[in-house]
Amino acid sequence: MFLSPASLSLPLAVALFIATAAVIGVAGTRLARIVDELADRTGLGEAIAGAVLLGLATSLAGIVLSVSAAWSGRAELAMSNALGGIAAQTLFLTIADVSYRRANLEHAAASLGNLLQGALLLCLLSLLLVGRFSPELTLWHVHPITPLLFFGYLFGLRLINQAQFDPMWSPAQTLETRVDEPDAASARRSLPRLWLAFVALAATMGTAGWLMERSATALSDATGLDQAAIGILLTSVATSLPELVTTVAAVRRGALTLAVAGIIGGNAFDTLFAAASDLAYRQGSIYHAMPDSVSLWIALSLLMTGILLVGLIRREEQGPGRIGFESVAILACYLLGIAMVLIGGEGGRSP
Repeated sequence: MFLSPASLSLPLAVALFIATAAVIGVAGTRLARIVDELADRTGLGEAIAGAVLLGLATSLAGIVLSVSAAWSGRAELAMSNALGGIAAQTLFLTIADVSYRRANLEHAAASLGNLLQGALLLCLLSLLLVGRFSPELTLWHVHPITPLLFFGYLFGLRLINQAQFDPMWSPAQTLETRVDEPDAASARRSLPRLWLAFVALAATMGTAGWLMERSATALSDATGLDQAAIGILLTSVATSLPELVTTVAAVRRGALTLAVAGIIGGNAFDTLFAAASDLAYRQGSIYHAMPDSVSLWIALSLLMTGILLVGLIRREEQGPGRIGFESVAILACYLLGIAMVLIGGEGGRSP
């Protein structure tokens, strides 16, 4: 197979990883700018654009990895990559919070859309746990939770879009609040050129992510870690690097709502990795094939998202180390999860 992980030597795998990371860094920075302009020109707003456009484009590498792993029968890798990525991307908001020194990011990026997206993410993650602990019933090898995940995601986006144009709640404005307003500079390029640039950059990100997955898999072969640990500790982080780059880039250009929406919306989209993987998995329900260590990361993602929502509602202007309390708590949850993966080894499977 072309550029299979087994064909990569260790030096070549390291070089490929560094090269693809550089490509993702450059393309990700430009992609954040393009999506910000599209949000202004199309009237979608940063919250919806971040959830749909930025979240979709930066998730291409991850969904390709999970679906291909499920098709090959590697359920643990498919699910740990998808769910480990959600936790990693939530952690990236802590890094973005550190890079924004004026105030706590969750304070400055107050948005009804982001709150609703967070609530949608909680519902989708809960559905994953329902699938995990429900009876192992399938129709054509597909569990009933899979279509519910797709429906819930689309219905949630519809509600978020309606709330944006007819809001029943709005955050209080402070001196540090950055309002989602169109940038006058966004009118300089034509809309077709913006869309063409978006497609080209998204394709670049997807290709770079696929190549990075090849190199990350080759690197992981030498560690002796099980598939769940590889997915949580390596591939999920590697394929989530676009989210880190685009989030920090969005913060630096002042698109704070876009930065938060890109993470929360991207996480909601990433739950569909599991649904798509169930469609590709031919041995039955993929939710029942994942080990307890992966189920643990669903619970951790629920906890991290809940903490983030508390931060978005409380809106602490300055916290410890000039970041919000929620950033500190999210970091602690992620480090605790890594420790449990390393200590617990493979974890247990359900009977």
